[in-house]
Order: sequence, then C-alpha cells, then structure tokens
Amino acid sequence: MFGAQTGPTGIIDQIEETVIAVILGLMTALTFANVIARFVFNSNILWALELTVFMFAWLVLLGASYAVKKHVHLGVDAVLNILPPAPRRIMALVAVACCLVFSLLMLKGAYDYWAVFADLPPTSGRWFPTGFNQAARSQSFYEVQDVPMLGWLRWLEGLINYGEEYEKLPKVVPYLVMPLSMALLVFRFAQVAVQVWRGQADRMVASHEVEEALDEVRQSNKGKN
Repeated sequence: MFGAQTGPTGIIDQIEETVIAVILGLMTALTFANVIARFVFNSNILWALELTVFMFAWLVLLGASYAVKKHVHLGVDAVLNILPPAPRRIMALVAVACCLVFSLLMLKGAYDYWAVFADLPPTSGRWFPTGFNQAARSQSFYEVQDVPMLGWLRWLEGLINYGEEYEKLPKVVPYLVMPLSMALLVFRFAQVAVQVWRGQADRMVASHEVEEALDEVRQSNKGKN
C-alpha cells in the first residue's frame, strides 16, 4: 500500500498515510505511558486523556476523506450490481452529488464553529454562506482544559489573542481539524464525481472486504480438504 504509486499522487498518499499512522502511534504510546504512570508509579499524566481524544478526532476526520479517496467506505452495492452501465453511472452521480451537498453543509458548519476561536468572522446564512457575520463575538481566548500551551505556538498570542498569554492550548489548534477535514472531504467527493463522469469509476465504494474474507475462507477450506 505504501509507496504503491509514484509522482505527486504517490507523495500525497504517503503524506496522508504517514500522518494517520503517526497519530495512531502517538495515541497508543501516550495511552500506554499513562497506564504505566498510573499503575507502576502511582501517578498520572493529567493531559493524556484530553490529548488522546483530540488525536482520535484528527484520526477519524482525516481518515474519512482518505477513505473516500481510496473508495474504502462501507457501502451497499446490491442494486448497482444488477443495473446496466448507464443507469449505474447515473445512480453513482446522484449519490456523489448528495455527498457533495452534505459535505459542503458540514464545511460551512465546521468553519463557523472554528472561526470564532481563530478570531475570524463566521459566515452568515443558515444553510449556505451569504457573507460574513462581522458582529460575531471572538472566542480566541478559549483554552482546552488540560493540555499545556506549547512554546512553538506562542506566536498565536499576538496573532489572535491580542498579546495575552495562553496557559493552556487554545481551542483554535485542536479544532482546526474540523474545517480542514471537511474541506478535504469536499475535495475528495469532487474527485470521485470527476472519476464517475469520465467513466473511470462506476460507484463511490469499490471495497468488498466481506467478499474477500469469504473467498479467503473458501480457499482455506479447499486447502484443508
């Protein structure tokens, strides 16, 4: 899987896979360290649980767009499989259009939620952005509960907190994954739409893990017989 493609696409794949793997590894290491601290040294890493929750959110939300790219989301294709190519393509386009609308709505909501923590104006309009709400109250001073402020992020104090120091990590940092992941999701669904339109794919989901597992079981049973 890693390094299976070359060129810009392969590099992007490696970056995404590396980020996801690093987050998963850090979650595991931090949880293990906290268990050792608690049961061996009768201590506790106070910020471990909160940081693990943030990393899990990054893992899931970034992984969602990556799974769209790799066509490995769970899906039901029983109806698609019995349709001829033309209707199958139409259904695939309708499905990806619905997903695009959903992800665009999610992108608006995610940006509006994150923007106030970044001292930025959220969008106006209930469903679709009609402008920016300049009257929204900034919440850039909001901090997380336990994770301490990192020294290399002190530049945020002058940028969005009017020079005031942060004692804990500002919420703008961990919540950044919300608009970022939704923007990636929109981009990935747009890529799938182009693939279906060009005839390079006939569905959004191309993963058949259950069928592959059943084939492995059948092959294993044949070998035993």
